[in-house]
Amino acid sequence: MAPKVRYARSGDVHIAYAVVGEGPIDVVFVPGFVSNVSDSLDAGISPVFAAWFERLSRFARVIVFDKRGTGLSDRSVDVAGLDVRMDDVRAVMDAVGSERAALIGGSEGGPMSILFAATFPERTHSLTLFGSFASFVRTDDHPWMPTLEERAAQRALIEQYWGSGRILATFSPVGEVKEEDLEAIGAREMAGASPGAVVRLLEMDENIDVRSILPTISVPTLVVHATGDRIVPFESAEYLARHIPNARLVPLDYAAHFAREASGPIVDWLDDCEEFITGVRPVGFVDRVLSTVLYTDIVDSTARAASLGDDAWKQTLDRHDRLVGRESERHRGVNVKSTGDGVLARFDGPARGVACGLAIADGAGDLGLAVRAGLHTGEIELRGDDIGGISAHIGARVASLAGPGEVLVSRTVRDLVAGSGLTFSDRGEHELKGVPDRWQVYAASRGSIANS
Repeated sequence: MAPKVRYARSGDVHIAYAVVGEGPIDVVFVPGFVSNVSDSLDAGISPVFAAWFERLSRFARVIVFDKRGTGLSDRSVDVAGLDVRMDDVRAVMDAVGSERAALIGGSEGGPMSILFAATFPERTHSLTLFGSFASFVRTDDHPWMPTLEERAAQRALIEQYWGSGRILATFSPVGEVKEEDLEAIGAREMAGASPGAVVRLLEMDENIDVRSILPTISVPTLVVHATGDRIVPFESAEYLARHIPNARLVPLDYAAHFAREASGPIVDWLDDCEEFITGVRPVGFVDRVLSTVLYTDIVDSTARAASLGDDAWKQTLDRHDRLVGRESERHRGVNVKSTGDGVLARFDGPARGVACGLAIADGAGDLGLAVRAGLHTGEIELRGDDIGGISAHIGARVASLAGPGEVLVSRTVRDLVAGSGLTFSDRGEHELKGVPDRWQVYAASRGSIANS
């Protein structure tokens, strides 16, 4: 059951908040320029935020809120400066009976957290800054930030496209967001703020400059930032770490400000965060099992969607998803996750995995879709509902070599399914990006397939 959203009073303004977990340490998450508490707690809408809060709740009581003027908090208010909005943090802490908390400030929430930590060190356990900055516009010592004129041009574009999904999409890695994802992302934008409110928020952000108070911060500080952040350049993190006394910088090998998928560096940094806040690094317990991984992908999905139109494409995708779910279940597979236009599944028998891939490719053809698939068998890491390890990467790379309607397998799979009734055609040796050595790849087809 999702945590209940409640309201705290900050002066005459109602601030929406929710509490996740019951750990001995309080963590207050101060969001970026827009947020929506309800959406942030829903893994189906905001998988990364939901994963963050679940991960933090393993060792802390996590307090999440929407800043005034955004999300579920009062919107019919003037956009206030950092000093007023800082009181919203204190109001939420008071409402839940938190005397002292670890602050995590994301992006635009970072300067607000910095001001709180400097003003109320007795109520601040520690300070973590993720993808944040000290100045929002270019200054002599921030030459990497946009000028006021450039910010004004950005505001005009944001006002024009807010609600289309194209604004928040720029926060994700290039290519991660598909055209069909934009409607859902647009709904998140509108749930966070109206276009006019966003413009006023950005105008206020242009006045953010907390450079002068960085040396006054006396609480332990962790600065986390993606090295390839295109929204807030990594130089901003280096500046924060240099000017906050004894701050520790954790660079993330990641090429975006944020992400849609809750995997990789965008969530792995929370191990560093837990160690920083609690003093104890979590002991990673990873199950390793032998498994066959199957990756599928719809070929030319963008062109197909354009030719069908939104409604027809959605219906086709729904039929595709039902096909994939049905065949995975029939072949005793476990659907790990959607990959946008396909699926990642795992199987305890390689023959069943290949048979499933062939069945999906055939069934997709009946829907007017061309699906390609790739499989590999090897040791994988079970990470909750997700999987990892080199074997998963090999499966993905094999799939990328397949043509429309083709199911490719590694030599390991071919060798393990002898006697299954499957037949294979040699597709030669290939270098798989990011994987050592050269790999022999085969195209699978049916003989007389037995689910064994």
